Amino acid sequence: MLRRVVRQSKFRHVFGQAVRNDQCYDDIRVSRVTWDSSFCAVNPKFVAIIIEASGGGAFLVLPLQKTGRIDKVYPTVCGHTGPVLDIEWCPHNDHVIASGSEDCTVMVWQIPENGLETALSEPVVVLEGHSKRVGIVSWHPTARNVLLSAGCDNQIIIWNVGTGETMINLEDMHPDVIFSVSWSRNGSLLCTACKDKKVRVIDPRKKKIIAEKDKAHEGARPMRAIFLADGNIFTTGFSRMSERQLALWKSDNMDEPICVQEMDTSNGVLLPFYDPDTNIVYLCGKGDSSIRYFEITDEAPFVHYLNTFSTKEPQRGMGYMPKRGLDVNKCEIARFYKLHERKCEPIIMTVPRKSDLFQDDLYPDTAGPDPALEAEEWFAGKNGGPILISLKDGYVSTKNRDLKVVKTNVLETKPAPKYTKKIPSVKMEDKLDEVLREFKSLRDRVILQDRRIARLEEQVAKVAM
Repeated sequence: MLRRVVRQSKFRHVFGQAVRNDQCYDDIRVSRVTWDSSFCAVNPKFVAIIIEASGGGAFLVLPLQKTGRIDKVYPTVCGHTGPVLDIEWCPHNDHVIASGSEDCTVMVWQIPENGLETALSEPVVVLEGHSKRVGIVSWHPTARNVLLSAGCDNQIIIWNVGTGETMINLEDMHPDVIFSVSWSRNGSLLCTACKDKKVRVIDPRKKKIIAEKDKAHEGARPMRAIFLADGNIFTTGFSRMSERQLALWKSDNMDEPICVQEMDTSNGVLLPFYDPDTNIVYLCGKGDSSIRYFEITDEAPFVHYLNTFSTKEPQRGMGYMPKRGLDVNKCEIARFYKLHERKCEPIIMTVPRKSDLFQDDLYPDTAGPDPALEAEEWFAGKNGGPILISLKDGYVSTKNRDLKVVKTNVLETKPAPKYTKKIPSVKMEDKLDEVLREFKSLRDRVILQDRRIARLEEQVAKVAM
């Protein structure tokens, strides 16, 4: 095990605690798909879990308070024709969730205010562009309606969900399967881990690789790479001797790691969950029965082992609650939703404190639900850090606006002619002629618009060549 360093830290005594049985979600058929995603996504209102489904892919969405035994006929989100591989809640709307599936599509769903009463099979939008299964979906941290997906076709596509369009396609950067994709804190960069054993830092809007490291971990099993708040990169992987490793890297110069630590010889892929407010990384191995946690600082050895939370049952997957969903009155600094074979068990991480007062040092202002940018601003090159909120009086959710998808390029956005004047003496035939004339004029406009789009596409293709 990693050697403990006795040093001053307010997180040295963080301890984990599983909730009582009646606060778990029971009788859930957790998905058996062999894919290394977390299978669970959580926000302050709902917990979503990918489940076994006959004849397609489905996931459950449960209001947080709906604990206990979940009825077999409880409605699901079930629009995919193949197993669901990854799900993620939108950080700017607690009722919107994206899913990626073996059916090569990404779907975005709007969950009703009080959860599902009937099965939901109609997504708000279907995003089609991948030629193989989609294993990763990830929302932009600060721009509204920007969604990333990565598929087994080795492509990363960035979508404008508000228009249903592909905006950026990174198709020639990865020669093999992409294991993980992580946004930087303001969403200007990506870091990816690939089966070719390389970790890459990418500027997606310039379609440019800024830095890369070959054999970041030399083992053949999957790696993970995530951005930290200071711009450094944290990776997990395997050594040549199949020992699990973690490492820390500077994103602008990845020649040598800041530090590397060996952990153990288990073969479960380590899923890292990062809290930018406390600079703690939690490592949950698939098939492990423990959560290890580390504090990252500027002093050697840089990644400091804090403790391990262990239970008897191995975990099939793990959900991680955003900071605004935690109970600040109980000094709760993290909450996990651990998937067993047939249930989901919340696990609470707490800093032991005697005072009942709000602990400012544990809860600096954290990322709130408001986006800093609109999708169009981000695609145009603008950046914005997260808009922070205080948790002093606890987080109170506001009503989210519905996700609207407006398909573009159908018609020019000219106002339609209005006919407000009523003429009682006009015969029905005249009215019909008038409607037909307007219909013909609109149809002609659509045809002209289509031709114009085709000409512009030809010009773009010539410029690109």
